[in-house]
Amino acid sequence: MKEVDVVIIGGGPAGLSAGLVLGRARKKTLIIDEGQPRNAVTREAHGFLTRDGISPHDFRNIAKEQLRTYPSVSHLEDIVKLIEGEDGQFLLETVSGVKIATRKLLFAIGMKDRDLGIPGLAEVYGKSAFVCPYCDGWELRDQQLVVINRGATLMHFVPLFSGWSKQLVVCTNGLDELSEAEREELRAHNIPVFNAPIHSIQSNQGMVSHIKLEDGTEISCTGIFFKPELELGSDLPVALGCRMLDTGIIEVDEFGKTSVPGVYAAGDATTHLHQSIVAAASGAVSAAAINGELNQEEWRKSNV
Repeated sequence: MKEVDVVIIGGGPAGLSAGLVLGRARKKTLIIDEGQPRNAVTREAHGFLTRDGISPHDFRNIAKEQLRTYPSVSHLEDIVKLIEGEDGQFLLETVSGVKIATRKLLFAIGMKDRDLGIPGLAEVYGKSAFVCPYCDGWELRDQQLVVINRGATLMHFVPLFSGWSKQLVVCTNGLDELSEAEREELRAHNIPVFNAPIHSIQSNQGMVSHIKLEDGTEISCTGIFFKPELELGSDLPVALGCRMLDTGIIEVDEFGKTSVPGVYAAGDATTHLHQSIVAAASGAVSAAAINGELNQEEWRKSNV
């Protein structure tokens, strides 16, 4: 059985950043990742100072290369299927049968996209259809954009997107949830709203040309921003008893502590602000808290 100080489940920006902090703190750390990141569909990652425009693949490779400087950090491409035990004595088993004992856990599991059932969306996702204007709005500035959203967040996101382009059209892909005052607000800003379900998204080599609605309407556009439906990257935090928020993310304190002693969480699974730099920062904060906790425990043992 492999024994470590910390197991990090998830190898995205949050998990890798945590591994760097823990490696430099001389903690025996194992990063377990299945190798299927959510942003794999994205050609470029933006908003990360010194790495703006880097491909997610290259970002991960550079991070892993830098982590090789620290011999206490190792990687395992696998999936954790079972966690038992308690703070200081967690036991893990992976799908491939590897068993690991660890003192602390850090969930950096991210989120996964549910299929929205819109034909043609998969072909443009990450190329001309995106979810975050901070990540990809600059590349679509002043272009004809369609916003696919109908929930309570619509009236938050449309004014937000208007900072990148005034050429906006809303597709609700079914009956909207707008009040008459909200409809009037959109009309005042010359933003059309189409309620008919989306028949398909038409594109060429990932670049959208138009959206076809089931009533026959065709909406020309060069970019799409849509509201994704997300779920946790793993159900392990729930199975372990971590308290969840009503919004579907893991409840943590300012240091990434969950409701379960010895268990931390960082990155997209703990916030609705899904940016690589934010995830990396939260991973670093959680790792520092874990290291402090481990050092305090060792300190107390030496006084006995």
